[in-house]
Amino acid sequence: MQQQQTITRRRRSPSAAISASLLLLFCLVCARPSSAKDVDAMCMVQEHNALRAEIGAPELRWSKALARQAATWAATLKKSGCAMRHSRGRLGENLYWASARMTTAKNKTRRAPQAITEKDVAAAWASEKAWYSRATNSCNAPPGKSCGHYTQMVWAKTKEIGCAKAVCDDNSQIWVC
Repeated sequence: MQQQQTITRRRRSPSAAISASLLLLFCLVCARPSSAKDVDAMCMVQEHNALRAEIGAPELRWSKALARQAATWAATLKKSGCAMRHSRGRLGENLYWASARMTTAKNKTRRAPQAITEKDVAAAWASEKAWYSRATNSCNAPPGKSCGHYTQMVWAKTKEIGCAKAVCDDNSQIWVC
């Protein structure tokens, strides 16, 4: 058994070990909450591309212009208390909202932002995959649910993504992609 492990180790290339280490580091970075204002572009693109790879859709790239548009809309939504309202623009758009978490210290209850990551947001949208049939291009979601967020993520003709988030006065947050 020991000898077999040694042989296996010798067959691995140094570049494979480096790639695996970088992938692990990347996954750890993407599992951390991003700053209160910024969305980690690399993490969000990676989450979308992982889902797209499952169905053979081409990879997305980050668009600073789309991120600026998303930031403008997130700021608009912040002014309205982080209401879940689409911009009604000509581009596809996904929204994600998270309530504040309640914390208690020294007999005082406060609202604080939840530690939401790009991975959390993408996973919430991707969860709709369970209701989508690619074979028939149809959605069999339960009442009150849809497949729109998922299909928006994997739409083959989509080439770029840009996202932003805002933390509202009540410490809820709204994400826009």
